[in-house]
Amino acid sequence: MPDRHDLPAGFRWGVSTAAYQIEGAVDEDGRGPSVWDAFCARPGAVKNGDSGRTACDHYHRWPEDIALMRELGLDTYRFSLAWTRVQPTGRGPANPAGLDFYDRLVDGLLEAGITPLPTLFHWDLPQALEDGGGWLHRDTAHRFAAYAALAADRLGDRVPAWITLNEPFVHLVYGYALGIHAPGRALMLDAMPAAHHQLLGHGLAAAELRARGLDVLIANNLTPVRPATDSPADRAAADAYDTLHNRLFTDPLLLGRYPDLTAYGLGPDPDLGGAVRDGDLTLIHAPGLDGLGVNYYNPTRIAAPTDPGLPFAEAPIEGVPRTHFGWPVVPEGLPELLHTLQARYGTALPPITITENGCSTDAALDDAFRIDYLTAHLDALARATTAGIDVRGYCAWSLLDNFEWAEGYSQRFGLVHVDFATQQRTPRASFAWYRDLIAAHRAGNQA
Repeated sequence: MPDRHDLPAGFRWGVSTAAYQIEGAVDEDGRGPSVWDAFCARPGAVKNGDSGRTACDHYHRWPEDIALMRELGLDTYRFSLAWTRVQPTGRGPANPAGLDFYDRLVDGLLEAGITPLPTLFHWDLPQALEDGGGWLHRDTAHRFAAYAALAADRLGDRVPAWITLNEPFVHLVYGYALGIHAPGRALMLDAMPAAHHQLLGHGLAAAELRARGLDVLIANNLTPVRPATDSPADRAAADAYDTLHNRLFTDPLLLGRYPDLTAYGLGPDPDLGGAVRDGDLTLIHAPGLDGLGVNYYNPTRIAAPTDPGLPFAEAPIEGVPRTHFGWPVVPEGLPELLHTLQARYGTALPPITITENGCSTDAALDDAFRIDYLTAHLDALARATTAGIDVRGYCAWSLLDNFEWAEGYSQRFGLVHVDFATQQRTPRASFAWYRDLIAAHRAGNQA
């Protein structure tokens, strides 16, 4: 039975973070306000009234964090740029001080032998653009492309590959449909233009990146969908959910068309609330992808709806361990998902990188639960690669305990414990485990 040591030679090991979750320094060096600054200021929006104002203070402590990454022996560091550091209002010329920070970070990573893998958008839209409609407005896609060009012009000489968007599905649903995340809109199906405009932004930004000779990826949260029973009603509901979660964004990217959204009353050739215009899908599909980032945490179990609002209802997954967040731990869901992607997209599927996978635990330094979690998921991933799925790398979520969005600081995903009162970093047992795994895999492939 293959295990994590059987992952292919040349497999790239990394960690992932996001700007608003770790940087802090929200008022420094010309950074403008983002939707998350505004959302955190809403009473009751974030647990305990927490915010990313200081977070992990990575903006000032990045050399210490790179030293930790060097100790891990990483190949790749996936991080995000804060759009409002580069363009405080989301339009106009670049803010030199903001780009200077990322310039220093990139140089520091390269000096440590670590390849930077930046994400351009990890949910922190400039508030000024949100005030004009945000991702519901077509112009935001064009603003995003202009921002991508500014970032690539400054960093592209040293950064060969870029991720455009992180988890556009989650941003659509939590940010615009349900209002759980910033910008806090609760529009349900009226949020669909935000799906199309994110994809259009990807296509426009990809064209800018490609014009500069750079590789283009996108990262999305994907989940294997399982019907609660074999009944026709549960299977139809599972198909409807799978279409929304897994295909709404992936089909346009890889096939050049939206999936049939009849189950949502949007028809077999949906225009997503009138957002889709002639030529858009060609633009979204045409640049192609050099890689697909897959963020995997758990499968989703779906039953027939109990009310007429949506064509599905989520059902609990029983009989499995759960993380501190309450998420079910199902490692076999990862190869299940990857095989589904291969079967669905065939030769259109680009090489895959697991851009996020990890779990929250309590604050303890002896995090045996996380070690077991990572072990099981990497063993499952090795089974997929041995079976022929082209997976090039894995980024654990996350390097540091951080600001976990609406959960504030109540969820700890870090290989490194952060004392948020003092900002002291203390590697957990999982940090040493991951370091040793990387070294053993590298040595085994050099033998």
